[in-house]
Amino acid sequence: MISTSVLGVPQSVLGVPLSVLDRSRTRQGESEPEALRQTVRFAQQAEELGYHRFWVSEHHSVPGVVGSAPTVLAAAIAGATSRIRVGTGGVMLPNHQPLVVAEQFGVLESLYPGRIDMGLGRSVGFTNGIRRALGVDKDAVEDFAAQLRELLGYFDGSQQVHPQVHARPGEGLRLPTYVMAVGEGALLAADLGLPLVIAGVRGEDELLGWINRYRSEFRPSAWGEAPYVVLASTVAVADSKEDARRLLLPEAWASAYSRTRGVFPPLQSVDDVLALEMTEKERGFFESSLAGQVYGTPDEVGTTLQGLIARTQADELLVTTNSFDRSELLASYEKLSALA
Repeated sequence: MISTSVLGVPQSVLGVPLSVLDRSRTRQGESEPEALRQTVRFAQQAEELGYHRFWVSEHHSVPGVVGSAPTVLAAAIAGATSRIRVGTGGVMLPNHQPLVVAEQFGVLESLYPGRIDMGLGRSVGFTNGIRRALGVDKDAVEDFAAQLRELLGYFDGSQQVHPQVHARPGEGLRLPTYVMAVGEGALLAADLGLPLVIAGVRGEDELLGWINRYRSEFRPSAWGEAPYVVLASTVAVADSKEDARRLLLPEAWASAYSRTRGVFPPLQSVDDVLALEMTEKERGFFESSLAGQVYGTPDEVGTTLQGLIARTQADELLVTTNSFDRSELLASYEKLSALA
């Protein structure tokens, strides 16, 4: 199990806190309401295992993902747990008005003081139809920096975009705020003095480059006195390397399917995925989606993660693994939490 530091922050044997990001993925044969209830149950299990945070994501009109209202889901999770930090990974700020986001998190922090994290991203809906339904266009991502400054201003009372407008509740509260970044968003986090959440989706060299720039350009602020890097990674642990790899196959196929058909489907069982006759293009996407994933026995994963944490100097690890079989997935998270 995860031990506890003198500050009360759960520390793994890897030397950093372990946290969870769940996207409320649906499985074939499972209803969407059941998938949401399973997310809440998974948060309870993560708390029992000693994980530090449990975050939920925002996706709209995606067939295989029902995590569309992260602040609502976070409220349900916070109400069903008692110790684990709860937050978003993240609210996609360009889809919303900053005042509304400030009010929503103000309500969460007021109801569950000291347990809420505000993780924010800059993505918008991935099709024209979804963006129209949300009332945003593709260029809305360019306003992320201004929106983020306005949002923070609602909490400290400094915003002047809309004079005499205040977030109630919200103003006067200080929530831990994280920027979810791929690339240049890391520099915005540095400029505002905010913690950074980043994944190595474009390879480790580029990952290290952005992390190094984030640290070197970090400007201390009321929101953060020093750089703080949360490394997001897919990690699967099992009794054998092959069993661990099998856990990753349902998500790998869903990724390949989405890249060839434009639709992200519910997860299929490992046996169903292995029985598929993939085209050469599908096979290429399938294999590439497995590249860079961390999987193996506890010893193998421990060694790999120790090296990755040492190279990135990450302050925290955010695990984002999904699989079809929930019991096998939970066993993987349990083995990760118990690394020796």
